[in-house]
Amino acid sequence: MALGLPSVLPNPQPAIGELIRERQPTFSFEFFPPKTEAGERLLWQAIRELESLRPSFVSITYGAGGSTRDTTVAVTERIATDTTLLPMAHLTAVNHSVAELRHVIGRLAGVGVRNVLAVRGDPPGNPGGEWVRHPEGVDYAEDLVRLVRDSGDFSVGVAAFPYKHPRSPDVASDTAHFVRKCRAGAEFAITQMFFDADDYLRLRDRVAAAGCATPILAGVMPVTQIGTIERSVQLSGAPFPPALAARFERVADDPEAVRQLGIEQASEMSRRLLDEGVPGIHFITLNRSTATREVWQNLKVGARV
Repeated sequence: MALGLPSVLPNPQPAIGELIRERQPTFSFEFFPPKTEAGERLLWQAIRELESLRPSFVSITYGAGGSTRDTTVAVTERIATDTTLLPMAHLTAVNHSVAELRHVIGRLAGVGVRNVLAVRGDPPGNPGGEWVRHPEGVDYAEDLVRLVRDSGDFSVGVAAFPYKHPRSPDVASDTAHFVRKCRAGAEFAITQMFFDADDYLRLRDRVAAAGCATPILAGVMPVTQIGTIERSVQLSGAPFPPALAARFERVADDPEAVRQLGIEQASEMSRRLLDEGVPGIHFITLNRSTATREVWQNLKVGARV
């Protein structure tokens, strides 16, 4: 994994790792790269509507198998240059050689993007399929963390799993994997979505018990449609809380009631997390702003920032 000269960032942006240490709690939003012109319009409408809330930062995800690499970089570049927002780019190792990864890192550095979320990523087409290392790539997220950190003055985050990663055999080994990522140079972590505050708190406690003090932001996504419940299980690998699922099932025939319950649940969970001292909340927006803004208003976030 030979490295060239580290990238020099022009007018580097603030490091998210430092912001989290200095300004808890942070509030941030996650977007995904659009695939169509209509999707692009929806994305930028959401970005402009949420920009007025002055989040701590925003993140742009990376498609499975690196399928949205160029779009992810392009959206991140535009946010960096055309908005007042602080962007963080997701970067995955799937289907990428070290040389390709360094090219992406260099493009981000070229517009001053300093913050990267380094994740190994899922196989394209089948998140549960066998993970195959690129012959000239890296094996694990911790290797990707080292690569990014060695490439310049980057602030690197990693993923955390309140239940456990779907590929981890048990919670103990999952915790050990997480700690290794942090010790490789990660300054912060963001959880996969979850719907029970206790899952987050148990994660925080076991990481602390392992001697790791890396701050872990909570990934929160309001359930606005019944179908979101099934998709969330596929995406997070965690079972949806049965008691909460039963509450949604009782109003399943009323789309507006489902949406209101989702806003209420996300607000209540976020409020409890804040009371428990969570260092930040990361809202997964699905490129729409309305539900996120409603949760934000319920939390009276403006009074906290």
